[in-house]
Amino acid sequence: MSTPSYDRRAASRVLAGLAYPGLFAPLPVARPVRIEYTCATVRSEPNSHLTLSQRLYLERFMRPCRADQVTSATHRIAWTDSDGIPNTGFFRSGGLGPIVPIAMRETVLTLWHALESNSALAERISKVATRDRTILAATTTDHEPIDIFRVGIEACGRALAQHALLARWTPYRTPAEFACGMRDSGIFSAVATRWYWELQASTYRRGMIPVAFAAQPDGTVRYTADTVATLRAMKDATIADAHTVMRRATTSEGLSTPAAIAKYHDDLDLISRQYALLPQGTRPACLAAMPHTVDGGHYSVLPVVADRFVDTFATTAAHLSVIEVAGESADETSELAAEDRVFYVPDMNCKHCVHTITGVLESMRIRVHDIDLISKRVVAEFRSPRNRQRAFEALRDGGYNPVATRPTATPDRPQATETAV
Repeated sequence: MSTPSYDRRAASRVLAGLAYPGLFAPLPVARPVRIEYTCATVRSEPNSHLTLSQRLYLERFMRPCRADQVTSATHRIAWTDSDGIPNTGFFRSGGLGPIVPIAMRETVLTLWHALESNSALAERISKVATRDRTILAATTTDHEPIDIFRVGIEACGRALAQHALLARWTPYRTPAEFACGMRDSGIFSAVATRWYWELQASTYRRGMIPVAFAAQPDGTVRYTADTVATLRAMKDATIADAHTVMRRATTSEGLSTPAAIAKYHDDLDLISRQYALLPQGTRPACLAAMPHTVDGGHYSVLPVVADRFVDTFATTAAHLSVIEVAGESADETSELAAEDRVFYVPDMNCKHCVHTITGVLESMRIRVHDIDLISKRVVAEFRSPRNRQRAFEALRDGGYNPVATRPTATPDRPQATETAV
């Protein structure tokens, strides 16, 4: 019997089979939540609406997208969520404000807890056949099903918060209305099929979005024709780059496919699995968006997650109050204490981020002792306060937003005994 290899449809079928009976345990009754945040103005370059990090990413990775096709955030916020984990996010003045990224994060947490509390799902995952696990390992960046579902939920939230930068150009005037409008307009599906993963994750971290909306007579919105063409061109360019790297490695250098991916991981970036292994002429499809026949009917994971996310977000936003507070300024000239080795990267959201952040620090000869994806916590051996500050600047140039904030104690969460949405 041959060893299972890269197979997106087979991987999608495995995930759909796990999700179909139900992904989430019953959600707890919503309760009032108050969250404090700090806010800073996003500083663009002179004579530009983009920051340095945004411009560099645009020029290097987003061809043929133009600067005038990109909308940038006007403010960056930082806060600690109800699980005690530091976060950063963006909003644009004239839109819906900071409540969207904060409510988005609280929704992610609620659904993560409901995912992890689903004992029936855990049992199904424990029974996944070895062959199916091998297919996931060969195809996906995160190999464990529970991790794949977690990342998918977070990606759904990123799509919502990122498109909120465009809220003023839509007919939607409240967070709940906006979320419902995005769902009814098919925007979650559009992100899954027209974007590519690294574009969404990297532009989100930088507070930018390369799309524009066109309002429709029925009250929904759609991507403009220019947006659709540009997204397709960016995806095609990314696929071509991945194939060029792999072709050179496997022909000129005579490397096997696994060896080529290992050697050129940084060149391939996150697309190493998703695009580099695609057969020539094949267009990629999002695993969650692929349709399958289950129990005689059509089923795909994406609309199920999007529906639950939007409904939970609307309830969460209605019970959430956000309060701006003054930020704390760090003294980078003081002695470096032992606890200063610890910091947090709120926008670290997958194993690729872990690899990238580790690479940035190690390239500066900073030893990484520990890096935890769930808590966003990093422990690194800085040589001095100045070395620490320079490392933070390097991470920001890469689209991440490290913070020194220490998590507060995790509050007690209500038991999931009654659904509120």
